[in-house]
Amino acid sequence: MNYETLDTSRTQRTLTGTAQLLLALHLDGPLFVALCLVGGVGSIVLFSASGRSLPMLEAHLLRFALGLVAMIMLAQIPPRLIRTIAPWAYVIGLLLLFAVMFLGDITMGAQRWLDLGVVRFQPSEIMKLAVPLACAWWLHERPLPPSLTSLAIVGAGIGLPTLLIAEQPDLGTALLVAAAGGMVVLMAGLQLRYILSVVGLLIPVAYGAWRFLLHDYQRQRILTFLDPQSDPLGSGYHIIQSQIAIGSGGVFGKGYLNGSQAQLEFLPERSTDFIFAVVGEEWGLIGLTTVILLFMFVIGRSLYLAATAQDTFARLASGSLALTFCVYVFVNTGMVTGLMPVVGVPLPFISYGGTAMVTLMAGFGILMSLCAKKKLVSR
Repeated sequence: MNYETLDTSRTQRTLTGTAQLLLALHLDGPLFVALCLVGGVGSIVLFSASGRSLPMLEAHLLRFALGLVAMIMLAQIPPRLIRTIAPWAYVIGLLLLFAVMFLGDITMGAQRWLDLGVVRFQPSEIMKLAVPLACAWWLHERPLPPSLTSLAIVGAGIGLPTLLIAEQPDLGTALLVAAAGGMVVLMAGLQLRYILSVVGLLIPVAYGAWRFLLHDYQRQRILTFLDPQSDPLGSGYHIIQSQIAIGSGGVFGKGYLNGSQAQLEFLPERSTDFIFAVVGEEWGLIGLTTVILLFMFVIGRSLYLAATAQDTFARLASGSLALTFCVYVFVNTGMVTGLMPVVGVPLPFISYGGTAMVTLMAGFGILMSLCAKKKLVSR
């Protein structure tokens, strides 16, 4: 008997069975595996960044598992049902944001949470998914590129929750919600004259935000971004220590669990917003490149799935979810390296934090549902 042929046959049957299971669950195999790899890398990095804290690692793994469950469950929802509930999800999320304004818990000077007794959550996280879905729902049956009237309605729908979230204050989440809705508009085929008009409005809008919307600490973050050395022991401390950590890692890094900036606690927020600096210090340029390549594969695969979706709503919604994930990565890596102001955006699946992780996984579940193969036949 040829045992080599027998083993090969068994392997092929196992792979075929796995592929059939993923197809039955409406999950994209390459994207699912890539997300699990990013989550695994995040767990390894977090164990070091947290000072070898097993409780924090266990909590991170539990939240990632909950995110996987949410992703798998949402992937089973028929695309038609997602399109139907999109506007209702937006309305509920908007009502919850108003509830936060009047009834929300205040923690560290920010009013972002609703405490329902059984559960305590941030309604702003709902809007990361509800806003792009609602925008896609509004545009999918209307002529594209969108008319000025459609753009005005969509712009108001994006602007209202963005302002409510920024007022909490939570500038990072407000930026992500605005980006999620804006991506839908861009993919709908925004005409050049409208793009130029928006660019022309950026100056007065930025001035108004600086004068009336941003808080003092948010203005200081922007000024520190322009010149971190102006306050090296205050608002510039985070960026300076992050750049030191990344630069000291060199090409190959100092080794796992051997990063001095992280292990000696010179690097602030090393388990959350600035965990990318821990990767650079301990794993060097090779580690940073590996993490970025993993993210690029996730983004590229998601955009490929969005491009193959079979209706306008699915293409707009799934494409927006993919590009919003790209914004997460771009903003976090940019602020950690000093290329962008610090706005409190976590690094997906690597930073410690449960709400954002579950929200992102839920978004990928919706994306897979909208882009699942043979959905018109089987669903």
